[in-house]
Amino acid sequence: MPGTSPVILILGAGPNIGQGIARAFAAKGYKVALASRSLQEADNTAEQLNIKSDFANTDDVVHAFSRTKEELGVPSVVVYNAASFTPSPPDDPFAIPLAGFNRDMNINTTSAFVAAQQAVLGFADLPTDTAKSFFYTGNILNVASLPSFMDAGAGKSAAAHMMNAAAAAYKDRGYKFYYVDERKADGGPIFKVSGEAHGSLLWELAQAKTQGPWLQSFVKGVGYKDFGPYRL
Repeated sequence: MPGTSPVILILGAGPNIGQGIARAFAAKGYKVALASRSLQEADNTAEQLNIKSDFANTDDVVHAFSRTKEELGVPSVVVYNAASFTPSPPDDPFAIPLAGFNRDMNINTTSAFVAAQQAVLGFADLPTDTAKSFFYTGNILNVASLPSFMDAGAGKSAAAHMMNAAAAAYKDRGYKFYYVDERKADGGPIFKVSGEAHGSLLWELAQAKTQGPWLQSFVKGVGYKDFGPYRL
C-alpha cells in the first residue's frame, strides 16, 4: 500500500549506476522501485519494489509506473537508466541491422519519452511543494562521435534534446529534467562510471526546488562541471 515516504522509480536498475542511485535515496528514507529485465519480483520488500521489465517494449514503462503508484505511491524522482547499443564497424556505421537499430532506439529514446510523459502525469498529482525530478543517465555521445557507437549516439542525442526542451518547458511548474553525463577531469569520456557518484549528484539535484543546468556533466569527487557550450 502507498505510504507517506517519498518514492523514487529507477528504470534500468543495473548493478552500478542504478544500484548506486537506489542506495543513495534509500539511505535518505525514500522507498525505491526498480525496473529491469534481471530483477526478481519474489525479492520485493516493504522498502523496495522490483518490477521485471524490458524497455524495448514501451508498455513495460507504463506498467512500471502503474505498479509503483499502486504499491508505493507516485514517484517524485524518476531515473531513466536503461541503455542498449549495437556496435558497428568503425568505417561502416550503417552496417548494423535495422532490427538492432530499432531496438536500441526504442530503449534509448522512445521508452525514455514514455517515461518522461508518465513522470509528468504523476508530478501533477503530487503536492506543489514536493520537489520533482526526472533524470536521464547519458554519456558524451550527445556531443561527440565515437567509432562503433553510432546508434547509441543517435539515441543519446535525441534524449538530450528531450531533456533540454523539457527543462525549459516545465521549469515554471517545478518539474526538473536533467541529462547526466560523468566525465574525466579533462572533459573526456569515462567508460568505468561511478554509481556512488551518480547517487550523490542526483540526490543533490533532486532536493533543489529549481532547475539547474539541464546538461549535468560532472566529475567524480568534484560535482557539476561545465565543459563548454552545448551545440545541437
